[in-house]
Amino acid sequence: MAEDVGRSHRRRELREFLMSRRARVSPAEAGLPDGGARRRTPGLRREEVAVLAGVGASWYQWLEQGRDISVSPQVLDAVARVLRLSGTERRHLYVLAGLNPPVPEVAPEQRDMCEGLRRLIDTWMPYPAHIMDAYYNCVQYNAAAAIVLGMRQEGTQNCLVDFFTDPLYRSRSKSWEKNARTVVAQFRAASSARPDDEGYQELLDRLHADSPEFAALWAERDIEDAGQIRKELDHPLAGLLVVESTAMRVPARPDLTIVLHTPLDEANTAAKLEWLASPQARRGAMYPVAG
Repeated sequence: MAEDVGRSHRRRELREFLMSRRARVSPAEAGLPDGGARRRTPGLRREEVAVLAGVGASWYQWLEQGRDISVSPQVLDAVARVLRLSGTERRHLYVLAGLNPPVPEVAPEQRDMCEGLRRLIDTWMPYPAHIMDAYYNCVQYNAAAAIVLGMRQEGTQNCLVDFFTDPLYRSRSKSWEKNARTVVAQFRAASSARPDDEGYQELLDRLHADSPEFAALWAERDIEDAGQIRKELDHPLAGLLVVESTAMRVPARPDLTIVLHTPLDEANTAAKLEWLASPQARRGAMYPVAG
């Protein structure tokens, strides 16, 4: 019963969504004559959408009416193109039509968000924070990430590779063995969402070549969604630090992950992190902070 109610609601939403998107596209925008004053329909007619998308007029009418018909990603993409849908709207169309939505893409107008995200991680000081792209490459990191986690320009600049191969990070991480299993399981979840992405395969090949420990954990086939990880670190200046890393996504930038480290109520971690960010502690740091 609940399933039938949900399906009925989705079909009703599909009908209203398609009608509203069709009404906002003018014939001129679609490359058609506007018909002058004789045109009563705002935007495109159903028949025009069908012709431009290369589908039958009856089939498109049934789609817009929310009937139980067979749809394919190729046809939905054609309709999305004609209706000039954004990436978010295209994914919404898939969901309303009962298909798995495509992988999110970054809209052109959102590509300049990095400055705002930089302000975010800088505001997180004195706690470590960094930003990764889809392939775990470090895009930006704040000064605390350099001081506490050892992030630095001379590293590989790939967080996953550094986790397994950077001797500095390994020497500081007291929870490395426990966390390694979770890190690999989360990477499997991320890569499985894009099975044909060559970037993930290249990273996977590199990790197999560089780290037997990674290869052994990968063979166990564990999988987890990204979330929170407890990290215990032995810092050369501050001693034991206990933090919780949280991986967060910004829907407008699905290609980026923000990782924020929050001090836990153990080992006086918050106070130690504040001290490490002070000028006095920075002068004694082993590595320079990020500029």
